[in-house]
Amino acid sequence: MSGQQRIRLADLRNVFEAPPGRAESVGMEVEVGLVDRHSRRNATYGQATALFDDLAAACGGDLLTEGAQTVGVELARGAQFTLETGGALEYSSPPFPTVAAAVADVRAHLQLAAGLAGRQGIALLTGGIVPFTAADGIAWNPKPRVQVMRDYFGRLGPDGLYADEVMGLVLSAQTSLDYTDPADLMDKLRLLVRASPVVAALFVDSPVAAGAPTGVMSRRMQYWRHFDPRRCGVLAVALDAGAGIDDLVDWAARLPMIYRLVGGKHVAAAPIPFREAVERGFGDGTYPTSADWELHLSQVWPHVRVRRTLELRLADAPPWPWFGAGAALWTGLAYDPAARRAANDLLSDLTAGDVDRASTEVAVKGLSATIGPRLVQDLARGLLRLARQGLVARVAAGLEEPATLALLEPVEEVCETMHSFADQALDSWEHGKDHFLEAYSIPAL
Repeated sequence: MSGQQRIRLADLRNVFEAPPGRAESVGMEVEVGLVDRHSRRNATYGQATALFDDLAAACGGDLLTEGAQTVGVELARGAQFTLETGGALEYSSPPFPTVAAAVADVRAHLQLAAGLAGRQGIALLTGGIVPFTAADGIAWNPKPRVQVMRDYFGRLGPDGLYADEVMGLVLSAQTSLDYTDPADLMDKLRLLVRASPVVAALFVDSPVAAGAPTGVMSRRMQYWRHFDPRRCGVLAVALDAGAGIDDLVDWAARLPMIYRLVGGKHVAAAPIPFREAVERGFGDGTYPTSADWELHLSQVWPHVRVRRTLELRLADAPPWPWFGAGAALWTGLAYDPAARRAANDLLSDLTAGDVDRASTEVAVKGLSATIGPRLVQDLARGLLRLARQGLVARVAAGLEEPATLALLEPVEEVCETMHSFADQALDSWEHGKDHFLEAYSIPAL
């Protein structure tokens, strides 16, 4: 157990307890593809590690390793560049007090990375998916846990059908928000779960996959439907009457770990619910620790993932110039109390089933989908109005920069014109793959 004390069932809720006096910060995680400009193939592991060497030198960071493999760079204040399972590059920002500061940090670091990668002829590709590559062309990271995960999903049959695509091809721009106490957690969570497919409709941006148009607006969202649905999708328990932290714990503890860390190496975990492992052990004489619990929570991927923060995961990433739109929208909705109350009222009649069905339909139709009895576009328009009101209130209170309001403009335009990022991606694709690569690549500083 790596010297850590055995965890008890009563301890599992501790990870969801916000520290006293916690401020509401904004964090971002942006995944981008590493694509060879000449072949349009995914960059090799060797090219990725060379980039990490350059980033460590440029930023004064420390290389992250797993065994003998370099897997990322640790920067100041907890920021990280990491290599995802299928070779995508992820930048995780530290928490910031404002959206504007978070966006500026992400922009600076990813444009720096783009310049360094460009020396190798590598582009940093934005959007919802790497569209040039099929699953058999993924450049798998040599970390041991990658094969453990592929083996796990391979045993699931149809429920793991698109595991390789999810692990190796999808991209995202995720926002992380804070909660201040249990009541605040559940109030925000209810809103975020119900709003997720509506917001996702504004961001659909993966209409091309494996080198060809798919006929849908978000192939990425469809892939996630076949990535062990027990761990993904709508966090339905959050919408149950009277739900609280113990219900979130129970949901996650009913699932087995996929892998655990033993002797410094990730190995397949026993196929038993985490709760059972806490009570009876893993079957090898060891019992879970708090580190195992936190690792387990990283192995579930609902639309809104709850750990020490609230992570917004459903929406595709937009094209590079507008990557901060999601953070602005979610912050305006969730962090201003009046906007949050109004948004919760707007969506209060939606059931978990409504949200799940809408998530499926949004992947195909975008804003033209329905959710419950209503058109998604109508609800999106309402949420955008409330998000803008929330940001205006935060600016007036000195909690946000005025420039943040402009981050909403691209998705407001999408909502009114119904010309989605997916439509724009198809327009670029029709001009050729090289044109698409240039249009979706991050410019160097």
